[in-house]
Amino acid sequence: MKKAIIVLLTLAAASGLVFAQTAVGQSTAQTTPNTAQTTPGTAQTTAPAAQSAAPASTVSGTSATTGAQPVSVGTPDATKIGVDTAQQKLKEVSVDQFEQAGFWNAYMSPDEGIVTSRLFEGHPAGSLAEPLADPRYAGVNPGLINKYVLGVRAEFYHRGYNEIDITAARPIPIEGITKTISVWVVGRNYDHLLVIVLQDFFGNTFDLPIGKLNFQGWKKLTVAVPPQSPDGRTGIVQTNFHYNTHMGIKVVGFKILCDPSEDFGTYYVYFDDMRAVTDLFAEDNRDPDDMSDNW
Repeated sequence: MKKAIIVLLTLAAASGLVFAQTAVGQSTAQTTPNTAQTTPGTAQTTAPAAQSAAPASTVSGTSATTGAQPVSVGTPDATKIGVDTAQQKLKEVSVDQFEQAGFWNAYMSPDEGIVTSRLFEGHPAGSLAEPLADPRYAGVNPGLINKYVLGVRAEFYHRGYNEIDITAARPIPIEGITKTISVWVVGRNYDHLLVIVLQDFFGNTFDLPIGKLNFQGWKKLTVAVPPQSPDGRTGIVQTNFHYNTHMGIKVVGFKILCDPSEDFGTYYVYFDDMRAVTDLFAEDNRDPDDMSDNW
């Protein structure tokens, strides 16, 4: 009897083991197709992601064709020049539009040649596309229309290191702390160098090279004004902590340093729309009851 019971238990255990193996095999077979089915789904979901990632890499390439103007590599950034205060109020102001007859005069040594200057009707198309600058300087007549440009013609007697000076009737002040100065110029593709002459807080003059005139048609040339030294005594000084009611620089004029290999015959150059980017934070936040040291 005991042997029969032991045999029955052994058979029952063996049949249970076989049943368990069969159940595991069926469940594995059922889950394997699901895995195989989800694998293509993963491939399908990955493919659109790759497709959607492809146009993202071309955004930078297509942005150039949407009207955004690329920034020139050589253009100085006014927001990063002479940042020595906690707050800045940068603004582009109009320095001169070259609209007043007789305000600008050209000079050249009589031994080097003859120079003539006058106003002509015209304007650079790129200047009209720019936002209007703020005419903060009191000497700028708001009624003047941007109609004329300044033309200068030089007739050289001989080759050499000739120089053409173009000066204003009086220095043109720029309010605030000037960061950059720009002017539109027609260069006529000569290797001559254009220099701007500035006068600082103490009346010292400095020559800043703007760039070569080796291009055709109108081009906007921009120069960065180097910040003064921390002690406020050297460099192009624009402000002094003793006299906080007066700050800024003045534009005296321009110089054209001629290349000896190309200063022959007749040379033409034109100017229009001189602007400056300046920090007006101190100017616009000055105490209204402060006294003026101008007596």
